[in-house]
Amino acid sequence: MKKERPVNLAINTIALPATAYASILHRVSGVIVWVAMLVAIVISYFALKSETNFDEVSSVLESYFIAKFVVWGFLTALGYYCAGTVKHIIQDFGYCEELKSGKVISLAAITVGILFSLLAIWWIWL
Repeated sequence: MKKERPVNLAINTIALPATAYASILHRVSGVIVWVAMLVAIVISYFALKSETNFDEVSSVLESYFIAKFVVWGFLTALGYYCAGTVKHIIQDFGYCEELKSGKVISLAAITVGILFSLLAIWWIWL
């Protein structure tokens, strides 16, 4: 056995397959969704205490770009997380587990996530 094995530490030269990107995005979006849900629960609790609180939260969400951007980020993460979860469920049932079909379903999940993101843009800003 060779003792001197080649080591590639240059991350930018490693090409990951589409399945890896889909998996990484699913995990990251899951963390974003769970953190955002905690914030959304607190904001919802504050908004539902009284009509004036609801009007304050509503005016902040309508007036500030950063608030709309945060909501868009949450909806984008939620949309991709749902698409990735459906992909994982399909694969858990034994479908699309081969390399070729796994790549296809991963690209489909990423595409659906992008479509959810565009839909969120349309819903929030237009």
